[in-house]
Amino acid sequence: MTQPPTEELPPLRLGTRRSALAMAQSGMVAEAVAAATGRRVELVEITTYGDTSREALAQIGGTGVFVSALRDALLAGTIDFAVHSLKDLPTAAPEGLVLAAVPRREDPRDAIVARDGLTLSELLEKADPAHPARIGTGSPRRMAQLHAWARAEGLALETVAIRGNVDTRIGYVRDGRLDGVILAAAGLNRLGRLSEATEIIDTEVMLPAPGQGALAIECAAGDPELAAALAALDDAPTRAAVTAERTLLAALEAGCSAPVGALAGPNPASVPGNAEDELELRAVVGTVDGDTVVQLSATGHGAPDELGRGLAARLLAAGAAGLMGERAK
Repeated sequence: MTQPPTEELPPLRLGTRRSALAMAQSGMVAEAVAAATGRRVELVEITTYGDTSREALAQIGGTGVFVSALRDALLAGTIDFAVHSLKDLPTAAPEGLVLAAVPRREDPRDAIVARDGLTLSELLEKADPAHPARIGTGSPRRMAQLHAWARAEGLALETVAIRGNVDTRIGYVRDGRLDGVILAAAGLNRLGRLSEATEIIDTEVMLPAPGQGALAIECAAGDPELAAALAALDDAPTRAAVTAERTLLAALEAGCSAPVGALAGPNPASVPGNAEDELELRAVVGTVDGDTVVQLSATGHGAPDELGRGLAARLLAAGAAGLMGERAK
């Protein structure tokens, strides 16, 4: 039977959260998929539990709260594929779905938007010792590393748990309720608002969440033709890096809201041209107050999942399990 011309095929339905950031991310993916497949792509807005709940992510578990409704729509066939922020994606592979592509990663680092254009160091140094700088973030990972860094520098700060979209969070600084807020640099950049960041935080100070800055394109396993088409957007170095990071997270049995940071990339100590596939994986686990932190790194060739599992085992041997609170099962 002859296939109809490409232009007669129905549009591909891309499921996305409704937030401005999710829509911006999905819009970029829609353009790339349309270019790769020759088919129109329409966005289907879906509200997730994480969007409607007003509880802190640490209280509702974090894992999957921005993802489940999109996955349900995929399995029900009401959308053809979905775009997620990879850091929100549970590490367990879902039955009936496939991670078809992980596009090239944006800057994985965190950024601070602070009053008066100050950097993180300047903000803390200028604060009255009796009234520490107040920094907003809903992430236990960020809280743990902020407190640990400030303690090491002999400075004081107060972290304030916040939620909300980018406008809401930056608004806390603009109206003076907070001295600064921490956001993902990738999100700010995708919204065209990176210029509002007063500093991109060095990874020596704060490691990002596993998978931060990367997107995940998911579709039904029962549609191998679409999965193959979406695979054109996959970036091999990004997939290798996030595989190492997420395998570590899974081996730690930690959810995406746990105080765990991880970042993989080419080993900077490699001899140029001699170890193109050698990855360096750095990871940190700490208590939210920053009082106790375990930070280790590892390098390896080949299988990034083995690198992740190996470093997770070392972290657990160093006491990481006791720093994460209740571990995911």
